[in-house]
Amino acid sequence: MKAMTINNFGGTEEFVAAEVAKPQVTAGNVLVRIAATSVNTIDMMIRQMGADLPFAPKLPGILGMDFAGTIEAVGDGVTEFTVGDEIYGCAGGLGDLPGALAEFMLADKRLIAHKPKNLTMKEAAAIPLVGITALEGLTRANVKAGQKVLVHGGAGGVGHLAVQLAKHFGADVYSTGGNAEQLALIESFGATGINFKDETVDQYVEKHTSNVGFDMVFDTVGGGNLTNSFAAAKLNAQVSTTLSLLEVDLSPVHFKGLSLNVIFMLIPMIHDFNRQDHGDKLAKLAQIVEAGGMRPVLDEQDFSLEDAAKAHDRLASGQAMGKVVISVQ
Repeated sequence: MKAMTINNFGGTEEFVAAEVAKPQVTAGNVLVRIAATSVNTIDMMIRQMGADLPFAPKLPGILGMDFAGTIEAVGDGVTEFTVGDEIYGCAGGLGDLPGALAEFMLADKRLIAHKPKNLTMKEAAAIPLVGITALEGLTRANVKAGQKVLVHGGAGGVGHLAVQLAKHFGADVYSTGGNAEQLALIESFGATGINFKDETVDQYVEKHTSNVGFDMVFDTVGGGNLTNSFAAAKLNAQVSTTLSLLEVDLSPVHFKGLSLNVIFMLIPMIHDFNRQDHGDKLAKLAQIVEAGGMRPVLDEQDFSLEDAAKAHDRLASGQAMGKVVISVQ
């Protein structure tokens, strides 16, 4: 089968078109004909950092975590899916799990779900990693109807789904963006846009919460912005973050009595821990999508399998709006 492989970790020039052996279905897995895959920041990190990450694949490797496709074969013990089912998931591209930048891949039945019926393959492939992350960040924070929720980075991959999911759960949603295009996207979801370049945290907390703070803050930006999340939260609030790889003063967390949820959705894949939770979350996301509660936004540029390097470059450029998707077949 055709695949895009990397023989060394580094820049996008390391992608090489190759003919590799088609996987054979094994117990507990399904063989998927890949229709589309999307690019996530973690895919770029693995390509660049390689052995510095404890979950990097062995070389030569096939990257690509997210996918949508059609089941070609089912292994022993698989009763939930049949040949011909259209599915989606996040099931490879790290450790000993070959990824989706190929015509076929093996996928653990616990890491997949039936594709939302009202989405194309490309749209479905854009959801798994960011959708699971967004759902986990909100549910671990116990977001409820009527709460005021702030999403940092609401035009990004995780952020644009978190905004929609929070609205679906009945929250009053606010979200930061850095330009008119991002704010327009945020407001198209029914949320209130906040231009973080024009307003300070103190200003928008006063404006939108009368200086009380938000019930829940979802930080998809990370780094130094985490302190902004602490500042924007009310007393005893919940803060969820997807990027906490830094040293930070937790004094505001202590004095406000905040609960901090660190969302690292790769744990089930890396450690083979509670993998069925991913399948369950994907099934729930499909129900929400089919009910009209959420829809992914795709970047205007489409890429083929052979364009994997260009797709990575597109995401790295910061110019993409929505998810960068690669059409495989």
